[in-house]
Amino acid sequence: MLKTEIIVNEFLLQLKNRNLHQLTNLFKNEVKWEIPGNVKEIKWLGRRKTRDEVKEFFELLWASSNAVAAEIHRVIIHDADVIIKGSFTSEMLLTKKSVTSLFFIHMVIIAGQIAEYTLLEDSFAVSESMKN
Repeated sequence: MLKTEIIVNEFLLQLKNRNLHQLTNLFKNEVKWEIPGNVKEIKWLGRRKTRDEVKEFFELLWASSNAVAAEIHRVIIHDADVIIKGSFTSEMLLTKKSVTSLFFIHMVIIAGQIAEYTLLEDSFAVSESMKN
C-alpha cells in the first residue's frame, strides 16, 4: 500500500503544479481512462487509451481552463484501488465563467503506475460554463 500511496501523492502534487511531463509519466503506456460528459463540445472529456492521449487531455484542459481552487476531502486506498473525493473551482478561459463541482477519481495502480483512471464530476456544469 505504501507504493500506491506514494504514487497518489505524486499524482496530486504534479497535478497541482501542472507539471505535464512528470504527471503523464505516472501513467502506464496503455491506460483505461474515462471522463464521461459532452465529448462533442468539450474535447478533453471521453475515453483515452494511451499515455500520449492522457498528455493531450491535460494540454486541452489546461489550455481551456484556469484552476481557481481545489480541495481533497478524502483519499481511500485499498490494495491497487484508489478513490479520491474532492472539489474544484475552475474558470473557463474562453467564457470567463467559473464552475464549481465535487469530483471523484478512481484509479488502479499496477506496478507503480496508473493503469486505470475514471473521473466523475458535474459534467453538465462544466459544459454549461463553456457556453457563451
